[in-house]
Amino acid sequence: MNSTMDVGVGGGGAAEEFLQIHRHDPKENQCSSVLFKHIQAPVHLVWSVVRRFDQPHKYKPFVSRCVMKGDVGIGCVREVDVKSGLPATTSTERLELFDDTDHILGIKILGGDHRLKNYSSVVTVHPEIIDGRAGTMVIESFVVDVPQGNTRDETCYFVEALIRCNLKSLSNVCERMAAQDMI
Repeated sequence: MNSTMDVGVGGGGAAEEFLQIHRHDPKENQCSSVLFKHIQAPVHLVWSVVRRFDQPHKYKPFVSRCVMKGDVGIGCVREVDVKSGLPATTSTERLELFDDTDHILGIKILGGDHRLKNYSSVVTVHPEIIDGRAGTMVIESFVVDVPQGNTRDETCYFVEALIRCNLKSLSNVCERMAAQDMI
Protein backbone atom coordinates (compact mmCIF):
# COMPACT_ATOMS: atom_id res chain seq x y z
CA MET A 1 0.00 0.00 0.00
CA ASN A 2 1.53 3.29 -1.04
CA SER A 3 -0.56 6.07 0.44
CA THR A 4 -0.87 9.47 -1.12
CA MET A 5 -1.75 12.47 0.93
CA ASP A 6 -3.96 15.42 0.21
CA VAL A 7 -3.59 17.43 3.38
CA GLY A 8 -4.31 21.09 3.86
CA VAL A 9 -1.44 22.19 6.10
CA GLY A 10 -0.63 25.88 5.98
CA GLY A 11 0.11 27.75 2.77
CA GLY A 12 2.29 26.70 -0.19
CA GLY A 13 5.73 26.32 1.42
CA ALA A 14 4.46 24.70 4.63
CA ALA A 15 2.42 22.12 2.70
CA GLU A 16 5.41 21.25 0.48
CA GLU A 17 7.68 20.91 3.53
CA PHE A 18 5.09 18.72 5.23
CA LEU A 19 4.84 16.44 2.20
CA GLN A 20 8.65 16.16 2.00
CA ILE A 21 8.95 15.14 5.65
CA HIS A 22 6.38 12.34 5.27
CA ARG A 23 7.53 11.14 1.82
CA HIS A 24 9.33 7.82 2.07
CA ASP A 25 9.49 6.69 -1.60
CA PRO A 26 9.12 2.95 -0.93
CA LYS A 27 11.00 0.47 -3.07
CA GLU A 28 9.31 -2.45 -4.79
CA ASN A 29 9.74 -4.73 -1.73
CA GLN A 30 8.48 -2.12 0.76
CA CYS A 31 5.21 -0.64 1.97
CA SER A 32 4.51 2.83 3.28
CA SER A 33 1.58 4.60 4.85
CA VAL A 34 0.53 7.72 6.76
CA LEU A 35 -1.77 7.82 9.79
CA PHE A 36 -3.44 10.79 11.50
CA LYS A 37 -4.74 11.20 15.05
CA HIS A 38 -6.61 14.20 16.48
CA ILE A 39 -5.94 14.71 20.18
CA GLN A 40 -7.91 17.02 22.47
CA ALA A 41 -4.83 18.43 24.16
CA PRO A 42 -2.59 21.39 23.30
CA VAL A 43 0.37 20.80 21.00
CA HIS A 44 3.00 21.65 23.65
CA LEU A 45 1.62 18.95 25.93
CA VAL A 46 1.47 16.29 23.18
CA TRP A 47 4.95 17.18 21.98
CA SER A 48 6.29 16.93 25.55
CA VAL A 49 5.37 13.22 25.47
CA VAL A 50 6.28 12.40 21.83
CA ARG A 51 9.70 14.10 21.99
CA ARG A 52 10.95 11.78 24.76
CA PHE A 53 12.90 9.30 22.61
CA ASP A 54 14.27 7.91 25.87
CA GLN A 55 10.77 7.17 27.27
CA PRO A 56 8.64 5.49 24.58
CA HIS A 57 6.96 3.34 27.25
CA LYS A 58 5.17 6.47 28.52
CA TYR A 59 2.64 6.04 25.70
CA LYS A 60 3.58 2.98 23.62
CA PRO A 61 1.70 0.09 25.24
CA PHE A 62 3.89 -2.64 23.71
CA VAL A 63 7.14 -1.23 25.14
CA SER A 64 8.08 -2.52 28.57
CA ARG A 65 11.54 -0.97 28.94
CA CYS A 66 13.93 1.38 27.18
CA VAL A 67 17.68 1.65 27.73
CA MET A 68 19.58 4.50 26.11
CA LYS A 69 23.09 4.09 24.75
CA GLY A 70 24.54 7.56 25.33
CA ASP A 71 22.85 10.93 25.65
CA VAL A 72 19.66 11.75 23.79
CA GLY A 73 20.39 13.50 20.49
CA ILE A 74 20.31 12.84 16.76
CA GLY A 75 22.17 9.59 16.12
CA CYS A 76 21.64 8.18 19.62
CA VAL A 77 20.45 4.60 20.01
CA ARG A 78 17.91 2.99 22.31
CA GLU A 79 17.32 -0.67 23.14
CA VAL A 80 13.63 -1.37 23.59
CA ASP A 81 12.10 -4.44 25.24
CA VAL A 82 8.75 -5.44 23.75
CA LYS A 83 5.93 -6.85 25.89
CA SER A 84 4.70 -10.36 25.22
CA GLY A 85 1.90 -10.82 22.72
CA LEU A 86 3.88 -9.49 19.76
CA PRO A 87 6.22 -11.48 17.52
CA ALA A 88 9.29 -9.73 19.01
CA THR A 89 11.13 -9.20 22.30
CA THR A 90 13.69 -6.48 21.47
CA SER A 91 14.26 -3.62 19.07
CA THR A 92 17.32 -1.42 18.51
CA GLU A 93 16.37 2.06 17.27
CA ARG A 94 18.21 5.24 16.28
CA LEU A 95 16.97 8.82 16.51
CA GLU A 96 17.22 10.14 12.93
CA LEU A 97 15.30 13.44 13.04
CA PHE A 98 14.56 15.77 15.91
CA ASP A 99 13.22 19.30 15.65
CA ASP A 100 11.86 20.86 18.86
CA THR A 101 10.60 23.94 16.99
CA ASP A 102 8.69 22.23 14.18
CA HIS A 103 7.81 19.17 16.31
CA ILE A 104 9.41 16.46 14.16
CA LEU A 105 10.75 13.12 15.40
CA GLY A 106 12.14 10.42 13.12
CA ILE A 107 13.44 6.97 14.01
CA LYS A 108 15.05 4.08 12.18
CA ILE A 109 15.06 0.51 13.44
CA LEU A 110 18.59 -0.87 13.29
CA GLY A 111 17.88 -4.41 14.49
CA GLY A 112 16.20 -6.67 16.99
CA ASP A 113 14.36 -9.95 16.95
CA HIS A 114 11.42 -8.89 14.80
CA ARG A 115 10.47 -8.72 11.13
CA LEU A 116 10.44 -4.94 10.73
CA LYS A 117 13.52 -4.67 8.51
CA ASN A 118 14.51 -1.25 7.17
CA TYR A 119 11.71 0.35 9.20
CA SER A 120 11.78 4.12 9.33
CA SER A 121 9.12 6.47 10.66
CA VAL A 122 8.47 10.16 11.07
CA VAL A 123 6.08 11.74 13.60
CA THR A 124 4.99 15.36 13.31
CA VAL A 125 2.78 17.24 15.75
CA HIS A 126 0.57 20.14 14.60
CA PRO A 127 -1.65 22.58 16.50
CA GLU A 128 -5.33 22.67 15.63
CA ILE A 129 -8.64 23.70 17.16
CA ILE A 130 -10.99 20.89 18.26
CA ASP A 131 -14.45 21.89 19.53
CA GLY A 132 -13.24 25.44 20.14
CA ARG A 133 -10.23 24.32 22.23
CA ALA A 134 -6.54 23.91 21.58
CA GLY A 135 -5.93 20.48 20.10
CA THR A 136 -3.28 18.60 18.20
CA MET A 137 -3.06 16.60 15.01
CA VAL A 138 -0.36 13.91 15.16
CA ILE A 139 0.81 12.48 11.85
CA GLU A 140 2.95 9.36 11.65
CA SER A 141 4.33 7.95 8.43
CA PHE A 142 6.50 4.90 7.88
CA VAL A 143 8.25 2.71 5.35
CA VAL A 144 9.28 -0.92 5.95
CA ASP A 145 10.40 -3.97 4.00
CA VAL A 146 7.72 -6.54 3.22
CA PRO A 147 8.94 -9.77 4.89
CA GLN A 148 9.24 -12.85 2.73
CA GLY A 149 6.00 -14.80 2.91
CA ASN A 150 3.86 -11.69 3.51
CA THR A 151 2.10 -9.33 1.14
CA ARG A 152 2.35 -5.55 1.07
CA ASP A 153 -1.20 -5.28 2.39
CA GLU A 154 -0.55 -7.70 5.28
CA THR A 155 2.60 -5.82 6.28
CA CYS A 156 0.97 -2.39 6.11
CA TYR A 157 -2.07 -3.65 8.01
CA PHE A 158 0.13 -5.01 10.83
CA VAL A 159 2.28 -1.86 11.15
CA GLU A 160 -0.75 0.45 10.88
CA ALA A 161 -2.46 -1.51 13.68
CA LEU A 162 0.59 -1.04 15.94
CA ILE A 163 0.77 2.68 15.15
CA ARG A 164 -2.99 3.14 15.71
CA CYS A 165 -2.60 1.48 19.10
CA ASN A 166 0.31 3.79 19.98
CA LEU A 167 -1.58 6.88 18.80
CA LYS A 168 -4.70 5.89 20.75
CA SER A 169 -2.57 5.43 23.86
CA LEU A 170 -0.83 8.78 23.22
CA SER A 171 -4.25 10.40 22.94
CA ASN A 172 -5.41 8.85 26.23
CA VAL A 173 -2.23 9.92 28.08
CA CYS A 174 -2.27 13.48 26.73
CA GLU A 175 -6.01 14.05 27.17
CA ARG A 176 -5.71 12.84 30.78
CA MET A 177 -2.80 15.25 31.32
CA ALA A 178 -4.80 18.10 29.74
CA ALA A 179 -7.79 17.38 32.00
CA GLN A 180 -5.51 17.50 35.06
CA ASP A 181 -4.10 20.85 33.90
CA MET A 182 -7.65 22.28 33.80
CA ILE A 183 -8.41 21.35 37.43
